[in-house]
Amino acid sequence: MSRIGRLPVAVPAGVQVSVNGNEVSVKGPKGELKREFPSTVDIKLEEGHLVVTRSSEAPSVRAMHGTTRALINNMVTGVSTGFTKVLEVDGVGYRVEVEGSNAVLYVGYSHPVKIEPPAGISFEADTKTRQLKVMGFDVELVGQVAANIRKVRPPEPYKGKGIHYLGEKVRRKAGKTGKGK
Repeated sequence: MSRIGRLPVAVPAGVQVSVNGNEVSVKGPKGELKREFPSTVDIKLEEGHLVVTRSSEAPSVRAMHGTTRALINNMVTGVSTGFTKVLEVDGVGYRVEVEGSNAVLYVGYSHPVKIEPPAGISFEADTKTRQLKVMGFDVELVGQVAANIRKVRPPEPYKGKGIHYLGEKVRRKAGKTGKGK
């Protein structure tokens, strides 16, 4: 049995979960998420916990067992507490600001780069530490928006300048030695 899949998902107070066949909708203080899952796994709401069981021992069904439970757990966590990704901006003159709801990146281009957040995403900038927080209730959307922002100026290997995740190790390369032949 899957170690992840057999764990029940606790539903905290203030979160409403409805299971309609293979469709799970979760509503909480941060927002509402709905997702349809494959019919090979069964999802039941029992005494404030969501329990995921599988119908057979086929490898594809076993793989979906843990995945389904993890996705449901992310949905419940997202609508109750939300998710945050923190990006750091490194480089001389590089900075990030929030104008209204948009994030504005000054990362060495001739123009500032404006990022408009999709529905359910908000930005928060700390100018002192040059950090940008991407916050939302859908973990996939938060991760994708953070990845798109990082793609604007990925960290380069020689000086480490660019946008990277908080705690991400940037592989550095040695520059030229400068010795003649």
